[in-house]
Amino acid sequence: MPSTRLGRDAASFYTAHSPFSDPRELVGLYADLPDDPTQLARTARDLMVHRLEGDLFRHAVPPDRLHNDAETRYLDDVLRIVVERDDAPLTRRREVGDRFVGVCRDFALLCCSFLRHAGIPARLRSGFADYFGADGFHGDHVVTEYWDPARGWLLADPQLADPVVCDRWKVDFDPMDVPRDRFIVAGKAWQAVRAGDADPRAFGLHPPQEGPMFGEWFVAHDVRIDLAALNKVETLLWDTWGAGGERELSDTARELHDRASAVTGDDVPFDAARRLFAESEGLRTPRTVLSLAPFNGPSEVTLR
Repeated sequence: MPSTRLGRDAASFYTAHSPFSDPRELVGLYADLPDDPTQLARTARDLMVHRLEGDLFRHAVPPDRLHNDAETRYLDDVLRIVVERDDAPLTRRREVGDRFVGVCRDFALLCCSFLRHAGIPARLRSGFADYFGADGFHGDHVVTEYWDPARGWLLADPQLADPVVCDRWKVDFDPMDVPRDRFIVAGKAWQAVRAGDADPRAFGLHPPQEGPMFGEWFVAHDVRIDLAALNKVETLLWDTWGAGGERELSDTARELHDRASAVTGDDVPFDAARRLFAESEGLRTPRTVLSLAPFNGPSEVTLR
């Protein structure tokens, strides 16, 4: 049973912005935002379109936006793009052609930023969703986890905050309370694979028949991304570093991810997650990461 008590240190940590979620000098744009989590998720949704949603919204995404918007790591830079295309208040729904063109991480980060600004503890969670089409396959995905004083940590998927998107994917649950058997956090997926309770080929970016982006190494990658996000290092999904970057994991790398999975499950021991990230060179995000950008190609990037 998840805890409905949040320690003071954790509450303070997850309410404060990270370098990634901070609107910085554009914080004035947040002046008229609501403070209700559902409304904040819908506001985030209405400022963005997923790079694969062109057909759904009957919109041809310009190639430069398709390639470049989702390479934007920091929320203040995302906001600059949003207001350059339409300088209306953030609460005004954008025309699809004026939206930021991103991926799941961008919806989750924007919603997380709004929640933190409203004083609601929030964090990103990396894992695998089963509600985007492929039967039996759990696709790589990022959602926002936020604190509800009555119920504890809840998973919210702001990408589903538009009814049109829910209808497209036949979503039968509340996007502000995603069932934890529909979105499996990375540590839980890793433990299931290691125990032989789940097929590693059922987790990844594409099903096996559509390409090589699946399997044990991919789950390990998501464990590292999730541990970083729990420590408020909300990198791009294709940023890589540390142990397990290779397709064939060593026994040492597997043991390290076993340790990481213990703090990246549904219940996160805050102090342990912070300590493991700080003390483990194989898991901690370095200042410079290798970004394997899907359109723009590999490059080394020094983080803020």
